[in-house]
Amino acid sequence: MPGLTFDKRELGNLEYSLQREMLATDRRGGYMCTTIVGCNTRKYHGLIVAPIDNSHNAYVLLSSLDETIVQHDQSFNLALHRFRGVYEPRGHKYITDFGYTPTPTITYRVGGVVLRKELLWIHKRTQLMIRYTLVDAHSETTLRLRPFLAFRNKHELSKANMYANVRSYPVHNGVKNRLYDGFPWLYMQLSKDDARFVPAPDWYYDFEYQQEIERGYEGHEDLLTTGYFEMKIRKGESIIFSASVDEMHSADEIREAFETSIARRTHKIDFLSCLRHSARQFIMRRPGDRTEVISGYPWYWKDGRATFISLPGLTLEQGNKEDCMAVLDTMVGDMRNGDFAGSASAEEEVDAPLWFFWTLQQLERHVGAREIWKKYGEAMKGILRAYRKGFYGGSIALHENGLIWADREDRALTWMNGTLNGSPVTRRAGYAVEVNALWYNAVQYTLALASKNGDKDFVAEWKDVPARTKASFIGKFWLADEEYLADYVGYDRVNRSVRSNQIVACGLDYTMLDDEQRVNVLMTVRQHLLTPKGLRSLSPQDPMFEASYRENPIEQESVSRNRAVWVWPMMFYVNCGLSLEGAKFLPVVREMLENFLENIQTYCIGSLAEYYDANPPFSPRGAISQAWSVGGVLYIKDVAERVADMAAASAVAKRTKSSAAKKGTAKPAAAKGAAGKTTAAPKTAKASAKGVKKQQK
Repeated sequence: MPGLTFDKRELGNLEYSLQREMLATDRRGGYMCTTIVGCNTRKYHGLIVAPIDNSHNAYVLLSSLDETIVQHDQSFNLALHRFRGVYEPRGHKYITDFGYTPTPTITYRVGGVVLRKELLWIHKRTQLMIRYTLVDAHSETTLRLRPFLAFRNKHELSKANMYANVRSYPVHNGVKNRLYDGFPWLYMQLSKDDARFVPAPDWYYDFEYQQEIERGYEGHEDLLTTGYFEMKIRKGESIIFSASVDEMHSADEIREAFETSIARRTHKIDFLSCLRHSARQFIMRRPGDRTEVISGYPWYWKDGRATFISLPGLTLEQGNKEDCMAVLDTMVGDMRNGDFAGSASAEEEVDAPLWFFWTLQQLERHVGAREIWKKYGEAMKGILRAYRKGFYGGSIALHENGLIWADREDRALTWMNGTLNGSPVTRRAGYAVEVNALWYNAVQYTLALASKNGDKDFVAEWKDVPARTKASFIGKFWLADEEYLADYVGYDRVNRSVRSNQIVACGLDYTMLDDEQRVNVLMTVRQHLLTPKGLRSLSPQDPMFEASYRENPIEQESVSRNRAVWVWPMMFYVNCGLSLEGAKFLPVVREMLENFLENIQTYCIGSLAEYYDANPPFSPRGAISQAWSVGGVLYIKDVAERVADMAAASAVAKRTKSSAAKKGTAKPAAAKGAAGKTTAAPKTAKASAKGVKKQQK
């Protein structure tokens, strides 16, 4: 697959460069994020954005750093900012190159001066390092660096005030700043011993963040600069700037930290290496031996449902079972009375604990069924019993018909949980199709493991539940005339909207549908919902589809689950197609993956967006880097490779068998059963081949 390429001729074009953002994380919840030309367009952008306590809050400490080249008493500011509709300074005109690997690198040319800038976030520390190398110069050159400080919550904006501490305190080769009590000190230091800091505190007003304004939010901020660094730089010389919440004690320590860290960086040279790198950025190691998943950058934190859905693709595709289990162990450790904590709780997200079972099914391939039961069997049984007992005063519970009912007036409990003016947009009160598909899968999987491991009491207690669930599910959800599944059933109403939720019921290990029904659902989803970027959450033929488009950008985000294209449901579309047709479905899957090649070069470099517009050109929207989008694509790639490998192994076996037969050494075609009868191969659904071939056309 092709690698990252950037049009050098377009770097000075703001319509091109401001739509491309770069992200680097410290694997602890902190990150650096800005555009490829260094102009912040979101309040979430910054060079150091990091948690400062054990909560989910992250804070913008260092917003930006202006570089100025001085020659012959002439100053050339290389920075780029927007102030209420005006760009000033306009340093992007000096940019001649941008590279992404092994670390984001920008090259500037000012007359005869060529300056290279390498930005490096240090893993497992809240530290940004920038190495400046003067590649070429023909006169004495001075480098000036001016930091802009925010010290505020990433969801808020800084305003000029009289309370900020504008003093800079000397430390080795630099200064330390702390604008407000309760924040850590920010140490800004250089690898050059004779660099000097010039105190010159001042507020700069009305930085404008265009992306926030376009989203319908406040987008103007005041930032404080307490002064600037100034130093001579010779041709061929490299100077490293370090900003950290921990002090560096010598220039050698700064240089060594940079060299050691950059040597460990992987090279993001193609689609797969970029996505794998992006996947690792979501895994967060927190104090207290906790490993968690950030659901999306730059504004999300952790979310239970998104964690379970994305985790197999984020970790297991790279063979990293340790991180997968560490995340699961953290979440299981927080369980109480058969329910997870926080956003993973059934009271908050009714389906979140049921996704836990799906994640375990993917993990089983790497550790075995016995290990799954040993580590997680009690948690699995506890979850099922908790659903039977009910949550939130019975508003969420297993009914006598074997189906899960869920309804809370104050919130939408399924993944379609957008709100508008404080009210759920898509409440889906009652029996939801994917929730009950996940319930059936969870019960069947737990029964299978319990039976293998001799837990007779659990098997006796639960063995009759799946049949009751299946009968009720088919009776309530299967729309015989339309030949697809209802979206939800509740309060004497059957919702017949064609939504992507039904595909989950077709792509789980344990499904209540026969092959003919799955083919029909697959065809319906393909006709109404399939796009090059995933599945629409609602058919364009539904009256609510166009009604979901809002003038107000904030409202557009709120209804995104009612009309946008999402990547993660495509995992179950692919699972369904491959289970029905095997390797014959692989060309469809390969085309799906190829449709994402261009996306790693736009929006967030090397990653995938939260969702996409429902109509061409399917522009990326929402969070610039989303865990279940990245995890979803990597999961699909992994599943497709396993099917391809099995098909290749089967072909080799057939050739070997054929060759042996020609030599007269073939074994009997089929084994004989105890009664002397030939064991027949499993039959395929009659509609299966015909239906999926129509899709491929």
